[in-house]
Amino acid sequence: MLGKTAGGLYWMFRNLERAENTARLIEAGFRIALTRSQGKSNEWKSVATTAGAAQNFSRKYDGFEAADVIDFLLRDSDNPSSVLSVVKSARDNARTVRTALTTEVWTAVNDNWMSLKDLLAEPIVDTELPAMIDTIRQQSALVRGALHGTMLRNDIYDFARLGTFIERADNTARIIDVKYYTLLPSSSFVGSSLDNVQWETILRSVSAHRAFRWLDEDDMTASSVAKFLILDSRLPRSLLFSLQQTCENLGYLEREYGVRHKSHDHADQMLQNLRGREISSIFEEGLHQFITGFIRDNNALGRLIEQDYQFTG
Repeated sequence: MLGKTAGGLYWMFRNLERAENTARLIEAGFRIALTRSQGKSNEWKSVATTAGAAQNFSRKYDGFEAADVIDFLLRDSDNPSSVLSVVKSARDNARTVRTALTTEVWTAVNDNWMSLKDLLAEPIVDTELPAMIDTIRQQSALVRGALHGTMLRNDIYDFARLGTFIERADNTARIIDVKYYTLLPSSSFVGSSLDNVQWETILRSVSAHRAFRWLDEDDMTASSVAKFLILDSRLPRSLLFSLQQTCENLGYLEREYGVRHKSHDHADQMLQNLRGREISSIFEEGLHQFITGFIRDNNALGRLIEQDYQFTG
């Protein structure tokens, strides 16, 4: 496969995943803000920072007001990572690799763009935000369903899935970080009812609340929730699950092309390090420090994949 085609598939699905993940991050900030009576602008600054948009946002706005941050993350064309921007990029990438996609996948991606372009034509008010978040999730699920249901399990599929899981791991890590490091008022709240409510909100934002309740009905603690989101291989948005899937798809590419690259070694080392961890050792290291290191390593993995498969070649 040409590197340009591989890159188009990879970034198409990174962008589609980013759209959903940005919506989930907004939802986490919105729900957590409801538990706070003051300091909400600091919370929305944290959300913008976690989304990697704070610097661009500050060029346009003086303060981090909720409505401005939500609008910037959802629909502002000045933000290249806004939901509307990345959905458009995904559709543009889909057009360049159209012959590599089934009709169902192309139609789902195109419909996603057309629907969200209309729905995000005007700023979203608070009362409409939950419905908007649900729509973004549903549109993303339709594309995923078309991919799983109609695409051959070959290198095309592998590059699409690599984009999904590199992006998903980054997002779950950032959502954990925005909760534990930035949104909790102070260390004195750890273990309090407020702390538990916020962890519950984070579980909901990654569609993991019911699954957690099935497994740990009475154990809503920082340690148990963090373990679930980081180390549980059964949860499709955990860091471990995402990394396992990344390694699996890289393994398929290695066997198909008969070549092992630096990205394979880097991913395998990340997986080995994560499988060997206990949640207690992560908290001893510092959850924020662990998450920062994971995001750094995951970003490095993404760059290696681009280099090894010559996406710009």
